[in-house]
Amino acid sequence: MKTAIIIISDPKSNSDEANGRAFNALALAQDCLKHGNEVEVTFIGAGTRWPAELTKVAHPFNALYNSVREAVKGASCGCAAAFGATVGVEACGIAQVKDNPVGGTPGLLSVRRYLADGWTTLLF
Repeated sequence: MKTAIIIISDPKSNSDEANGRAFNALALAQDCLKHGNEVEVTFIGAGTRWPAELTKVAHPFNALYNSVREAVKGASCGCAAAFGATVGVEACGIAQVKDNPVGGTPGLLSVRRYLADGWTTLLF
């Protein structure tokens, strides 16, 4: 099974919904890895702000994030730029993906690629 987990929720909102989405996305990634599934976690939109939060040792999801770090494949370059997250993404050592050329941006992460390649694609 191939599962693409795309985190789009905004940690800046500090809402239960945004936190719940990120937590459940990471828990799903952990479950997939535990069962030997192919899984990729990426960040788009305001979700590109998550890596800088999740890498903080004091963050309640830090241990869970670290347990799935091998599955984290990147953050949308254009989204990180638009949402002020570029520095945070770079500081975390996460690739900035720009395989979807969109005019007026440095390029976005292609969600279509996952769909075209038959991945089960979930947005959190």
